Amino acid sequence: MGCRVRTAKSDLLRLVAVEGVIVPDPRGRLPGRGASIHPDLGCLELAERRRAFPRAFRLAGPLDPSMLRERLEAQARRQEDGRTVSDV
Repeated sequence: MGCRVRTAKSDLLRLVAVEGVIVPDPRGRLPGRGASIHPDLGCLELAERRRAFPRAFRLAGPLDPSMLRERLEAQARRQEDGRTVSDV
């Protein structure tokens, strides 16, 4: 949705809009129309810039991506913390 690169479903993060908030749905069990992006901040930023969320969810008005952004930022921090000095 953000970068428009096709990939396997298992490599993407499913999202659902719940009361105007974009909620990550990693298990794919939440009801409603879903959309998928790469679990990457860059892909999220592209989707926001292109205003892709309202179109993907077929909803009018702005949607709040703060919960999704927090999750992706935490994931990025965990990946950075896992690196050793030799990885840099």
